[in-house]
Amino acid sequence: MRHAEQVTFGGSGLDRAAELRGDIGALAAAMQDARSRTILMWRGKPLVTGDDGMTLLRLPLDHPILSESDNPPILLGREEGAAVFCHDISRWTPDDFDAEAQASFLDPSEYVHPGCPEGRFAEMRRIMTWLTPRDAELAATAKAVHGWHASHGFCSRCGARSEMHQAGWQRICPACGAHHFPRTDPVVIMLITRGNRCLMGRSPGWPEGMYSCLAGFVEPGETIEAAVRRETWEEAGIRVGAVRYLASQPWAFPASLMFGCHGEALDDQITIDPAELEDAIWVTREELAQAAAGQNPRLMPARKGAIAHFLLRNWMADRLD
Repeated sequence: MRHAEQVTFGGSGLDRAAELRGDIGALAAAMQDARSRTILMWRGKPLVTGDDGMTLLRLPLDHPILSESDNPPILLGREEGAAVFCHDISRWTPDDFDAEAQASFLDPSEYVHPGCPEGRFAEMRRIMTWLTPRDAELAATAKAVHGWHASHGFCSRCGARSEMHQAGWQRICPACGAHHFPRTDPVVIMLITRGNRCLMGRSPGWPEGMYSCLAGFVEPGETIEAAVRRETWEEAGIRVGAVRYLASQPWAFPASLMFGCHGEALDDQITIDPAELEDAIWVTREELAQAAAGQNPRLMPARKGAIAHFLLRNWMADRLD
């Protein structure tokens, strides 16, 4: 698609400064540079300020709150020649912490740290469309890399605790010398159409009326196109013919790269796998437009910011080119 990088979390053109990751002297200089800044994460939530015009709060590297970080900062890149890092303070527990809200589908809870009252930690899926492309990319990168470190602290070869290297972009096992790198899981998400209708499904536990494009992980030894056909058949019993790639979206929930594709259905008889889907339906362009306007009692509007919304919106506008 000619406008593929307009999808949320894409297209900001961040300079990731990869050449600095292994340069100890350059990293030390960046840490001492008064222009350098860091963003702050807490249990996957970025520190933000503002309301509808929400922005990541960029802190100087001598801010007192950074002393609460358990690990060295991760280098995210450069902005206007200055380094941007990320610290994580997930060990902090707010006095008003709400575990039930934290586990909800779109966590509405926000928390203010007493050491940084000018900002608040907010769930990224809820605020992602309020961020600029640059802030969205920084937040998604920080969440994904910190999440990888949190779940991959031990060597998968020998089981020993590994250590952070390369400014957070690698872990090395001191026991066996194995090198480990941040993981990204490939996922296909597909707009399956037949004439003026598209195929949509819902998973158990989703809010009433919420449907989306089908999606699934790419298996080892499988192409993107084959994954689209296999997942659609397994989940909904629909055979798919021609498949084409449209756009991608990094999706740090926890560590996926979504490959948005268009597939042409060869039939329309749905047979769902109840282990995968609660329901699947064919939806016309007109019904989608009604849902987007809040006028379809059967369908909620597609969730803004997700690549499914991007694909559906462009299909309705006949812009899949």
